[in-house]
Amino acid sequence: MNSFRGQTLSWTLANGVIELLLDRSPCNEIGSATLAELEQFISALPSLQKEAHSLIISSARKEGFCAGADLRELYHRSQELPAPQRIGAVRDFLQRIHAVMNALDGAPLTTIAAVHGVTFGGGFELALACDLIVADKMARFCFPELRLGLIPGFGGIPRLKRDLGNAVVRDLLLTGRSINAAKGQAVGLVSQVAAEGDALRVARATAAQIGKFDRHTAVAAKQFIKPIPHQELRREIEIFCELFTRPAVEAGLRKFVESTEPMPYLP
Repeated sequence: MNSFRGQTLSWTLANGVIELLLDRSPCNEIGSATLAELEQFISALPSLQKEAHSLIISSARKEGFCAGADLRELYHRSQELPAPQRIGAVRDFLQRIHAVMNALDGAPLTTIAAVHGVTFGGGFELALACDLIVADKMARFCFPELRLGLIPGFGGIPRLKRDLGNAVVRDLLLTGRSINAAKGQAVGLVSQVAAEGDALRVARATAAQIGKFDRHTAVAAKQFIKPIPHQELRREIEIFCELFTRPAVEAGLRKFVESTEPMPYLP
């Protein structure tokens, strides 16, 4: 199936490039519906990649690329379950999203995140699973999880640590503040900065350039330079689940859910 349109995302395959478009109001929060459709995409990927050399992930939402996990859904679902079952449900969700991220991380394609605006939390982690990040100059990257008493749970810490120096990793993780595209390029996070509204066009031009080269060589180079930190990723899930049981986390999630701000994840 070379194209798909779901409730939260769509994909197409043309001229050797797969384009995965996130489109869920307000800012592509990743909850059960998005995860299920991402899993559909991963199931379709072995067939799609036979005809493709590149994958571009972008957003149709003007607010940004992705604001991260659907914290409202996470809170309400956890409250519906008896306390002993909550951690099992959280761990199951994290293991599923990690499977998606690992499949993207290791896919035998060159993967490009074309980002703009809000690229926070799980959205930042989705971009980090890609080989290249092309960022609109208005993009901002942030791990806001510490404000809720949590750490990033979609694989962000091990992947950021793999790609950048520890000073940058610690600053993003421990302060919760955001950085812009120019700073992201300066520290080695962003490969190209595009004009406002131009990230997808630049990503497409990059994919066209990649398509000129031997695919098997590109795959071998990617596997050599981009190992997946499986052990650290598993440990991240356990730390997240340990922290999730703390009363401070429930209080932080409740405050987020009760916020009347249109985009409460903004710093």
